Amino acid sequence: MSRTVARVVVDALEELGVRHVFGVVGDALNPFTDAIRASGSVDWVGCRHEEAAAFAAGAQSQLTDTLGVCMGTVGPGSVHLLNGLYDAAKSGTPVLAIAGQVPLAEVGTDYFQEVDNDLLFRDVAVFRATVTSPEQLPGLLEIAVRSAIGRRGVAVLTVPGDIGGKELEDDRPARLSVAESANRPDDPVLDEAAAALDDGGKVTMLVGRGARGAREDVLALADRLAAPMVLTLKAKEGFEGDGNPYQVGQTGLIGNPAAAHAMDDADTLLLLGTDFPYREWYPEGKKVVQVDRVAEHIGRRVPVDVALAADVGPTVRGLLSRLKRREDRGHLDGAREKFAKWQQGQQRLARPDHDDGLIGKVRSAFDNRDHLVRPEALAAAVDTIAADDAVFTSDTGMATVWLSRFVEMRGSRRLLGSYNLGSMANAMPQAIGAQLLDPERQVVAFCGDGGLGMLLGDLMTIRSKRLPVKLVVFDNQRLGMVKLEQEEAGLPEFGTELDNPDFAAVAESMGITGIRVTRAEELTEAVERAFATPGPVLLDVLTNPEEIAVPAKPTVQQGWGFAIAKIRENLTSSEGH
Repeated sequence: MSRTVARVVVDALEELGVRHVFGVVGDALNPFTDAIRASGSVDWVGCRHEEAAAFAAGAQSQLTDTLGVCMGTVGPGSVHLLNGLYDAAKSGTPVLAIAGQVPLAEVGTDYFQEVDNDLLFRDVAVFRATVTSPEQLPGLLEIAVRSAIGRRGVAVLTVPGDIGGKELEDDRPARLSVAESANRPDDPVLDEAAAALDDGGKVTMLVGRGARGAREDVLALADRLAAPMVLTLKAKEGFEGDGNPYQVGQTGLIGNPAAAHAMDDADTLLLLGTDFPYREWYPEGKKVVQVDRVAEHIGRRVPVDVALAADVGPTVRGLLSRLKRREDRGHLDGAREKFAKWQQGQQRLARPDHDDGLIGKVRSAFDNRDHLVRPEALAAAVDTIAADDAVFTSDTGMATVWLSRFVEMRGSRRLLGSYNLGSMANAMPQAIGAQLLDPERQVVAFCGDGGLGMLLGDLMTIRSKRLPVKLVVFDNQRLGMVKLEQEEAGLPEFGTELDNPDFAAVAESMGITGIRVTRAEELTEAVERAFATPGPVLLDVLTNPEEIAVPAKPTVQQGWGFAIAKIRENLTSSEGH
């Protein structure tokens, strides 16, 4: 019997080892969901919003380094996929989206729900096409899959509502093999890079996600160069824990003074597998050597003296065979001492009973919120009790700040977030994708209250699939990062306050265990209870919105702006009374 277009696609997904397809059902998708219903190995995960479906598919792709799959029906269903697909695209992870379309004869007539999908997805997709005849399969599907995997991006196949159920006259199995190979620079370029590093004085390494597969080689290189290792947020996973004696944390707005100093004090910067985007955090006047498998990433953030467009692992191994051992360890030791001192201060902040001293007393004179939980203490408490193989997701904003500073990626922990697109509302749907991959593995979502509220409906997906996700809500009743940005600019806080429900009670109404923490002294017991409770748990912790994260290099202008903003806020508050 000949197969339908939808059957060809689902059979190919089975061959690729895809286990879940995320989406919301709809008429144009009916042939696909019926083919999935009959499948022996692919499960349909019905979400409450297509954006959550795309985030979940992208999460699975990032965790498995294979293809994630989502679907959206005609018009609005496809439009709703877009934000999650942008996150996958900017994260460089392969995702296939099947988008519905109006019947073929109605295309171009401004039919009900018609959207030009090829135009809609033009910017986000490395490949996009509309299937207009069954005979185009499996060819178009093969191109879409190879494009997504080979170019590490999003591929979109649009299927009109009257095409998915049609049979192929000339059927054949899809051929989907894609072999990726690591590449190494030529010897003359390696010689040039080694000479630049040997003669480059003090070296600091900036290490990103692209180096994670070469951990031992990168550690050996840091030892050879006596170089402190500054990590990007994505490199926390792989390089932060398990006895890395070279790492000094992160730079940038969520970083620390030791990492910033290690960059500033260096004579040469060695960038490994990173496209760290913030130009203002690259010091000027340094010699720069950069290694990245994507050639267009090289030099677009900072001028580069030696460029190696290749994979980090083979490149580092090539350098190790050429470099002299650096005997002077002063640069490394100094950076590590500064980092240890900063960490000690952070540990004090993470105590639930921490006293801010004079600053705290001055703040209390204006603001009576001392009973609320410090977000630092919440993040640190979760870090202590979470498993060493837990998967963490974090919402963009202050939830990510607290995770970056107080959660260590030790053991085989994994980390996901919208760290390139910077979307809100990603943590919970990414946790859905992660938990479905392994129901026995602990998955922890650091949710901002603003982000959780955006896609709150997909708590029902967690409930219906009985996923034991632990949702940790930093409930400061604010869009906290925006508040901080306003105040650093000298502006009084405006438009950031959130009139939140009791999220724990909302969770309980959906059949999910809800735990609410309103006072600091309740924190430790509540975190322990949340992680000891079987099944999904939402831990709603009222955190102090006045807690701030001091950047790696605070400026006088930022401090003055913050002071002015606080005065203006208190004057406004007084006038209101």
